Formats: sequence, structure tokens, C-alpha cells
Amino acid sequence: MKIALINENSQAAKNAVIFNALKKVADAHGFEVVNYGMYAADDKAQLTYVQNGILAATLLNSGAADYVVTGCGTGEGAMLALNSFPGVICGHVEDALDAYTFAQINDGNAIAIPFAKGFGWGGDLNLEYIFEKLFCEPAGQGYPRERAVPEQRNKKILDEVKKVTYKDFVEILEGLVKYDADLVKGSFAGEHFKEYFLRDAKDQKIVDAVKKIIA
Repeated sequence: MKIALINENSQAAKNAVIFNALKKVADAHGFEVVNYGMYAADDKAQLTYVQNGILAATLLNSGAADYVVTGCGTGEGAMLALNSFPGVICGHVEDALDAYTFAQINDGNAIAIPFAKGFGWGGDLNLEYIFEKLFCEPAGQGYPRERAVPEQRNKKILDEVKKVTYKDFVEILEGLVKYDADLVKGSFAGEHFKEYFLRDAKDQKIVDAVKKIIA
């Protein structure tokens, strides 16, 4: 599994702490973590939580990432931004129990964590516990296990509903560029975005659309 880490500007100073906690757990499972930043509060490329949503959706829909870990001060804005797009099911995760139940019941592909609210002494340990329970078992097995069948059925229904209620992702990118080209370009302005994205993305239509945007 390839896990993308994305930080927005208000919590960029915590990028190294989050990355280290995530990588420790990912390494134990043989997963790869790709850090898209922001890497520090004074990065030249400044991401808002809305741009987190654009970037995360681009990575997931293109196949450049299988999972996205992101957040903001409360986690709410990032969750809403990510869930604005097709191909993304993002949960709001504050602790290990949230992580486990989201993975087992909702079987999503992204989480948004509050990196300011409640992040005090032991915050780094809480992150590690979140990631441990998020990835400790194959997702979508249900919780409690006797609820697995209806929960899996509901997840399939949600996937189908999202296919109907959202447009093609390339059309969405094109529409966003018409609305605010700088907003979209800024989402892809990270120091290593082009290197990582072009290396890992699998959907050529999305790759071509992104190349056109950043050209």
C-alpha cells in the first residue's frame, strides 16, 4: 500500500512528527509513505485545507496513492474538502478507536486528523496509536464482526451512490481551473509533487490533465 501524507498550512510545523509516527507503523506492515508536505510552516507552496482535498482526490483517483492521511486544526475542514470529491471516503479520526471502527465499518481510503485541537502532551503517541489501529487488520471486515454483512452492503451502496452523484474527475479538475486556476495550481505546487505524482500515478487521463494544469 502506498500512503500519501498531506499537511495544510496551519499545521505544517507538525509534518515531521506526523510522518515519523506514520512511517513507523507503515514500515512494520511493509507499506510505503510518500510525504507530499507541507514540510514546514514557511514552505514556499502553502496549502489550505481546500487544496488538501484537491490534492488528495487527485492522488487517489489517479492511483498515485492508495490511502491519504491528512488533517487540519480540527480535522473537520480537511474531511469536508476530501469528501467533496469522487473516489474519496474520508473519516474524521481523533483516536485509535475512531481509526479502527472507520477502517472496519466504513472501509474508506483517507482520514482527517485534528492536529491542533486536543494535540498536547502525548500527541505523538496518539498519532502512533491511531495509525496502529487503522492498519492493524485488513479493512472492511465489519465491527462487531456479526455486523459485517450489512456494513459491507452499505459500503457498496455508498460507492455506487458516489458514482452517480459526482462527475468524471478530469471534468472536475477542468471545472475547478475555470473557477480558480491558481487554487488548483497551488494544490500541485509542493516541492516534490511533480516528482512523486508522475512517478506513481496510473490513470493517464488524469496525468495529462494535471500536466496541462502545471505546465
